[in-house]
Amino acid sequence: MKADKLTSLRPGEKAIIHSLDDAEISVKLLEMGCTPGEEVTLEKVAPLGDPIAVRIAGYLLSMRLSEAETVTIRKVASN
Repeated sequence: MKADKLTSLRPGEKAIIHSLDDAEISVKLLEMGCTPGEEVTLEKVAPLGDPIAVRIAGYLLSMRLSEAETVTIRKVASN
């Protein structure tokens, strides 16, 4: 599967975090559980598209699209 950005997920889709592309933002994201190898699910998108809510490490995390764009993922094949 090819690498995508977290912003490419649709509600309900799952992915595995591959890498974080922005050194400055990555510190914040790492502290919130966005670590490479962690599974993430897009749960909700705000009515105007920003922010988004993702389920990661057992909790719901809200993040801006600009932050999500720095997260490279590998989508999990749906059953």
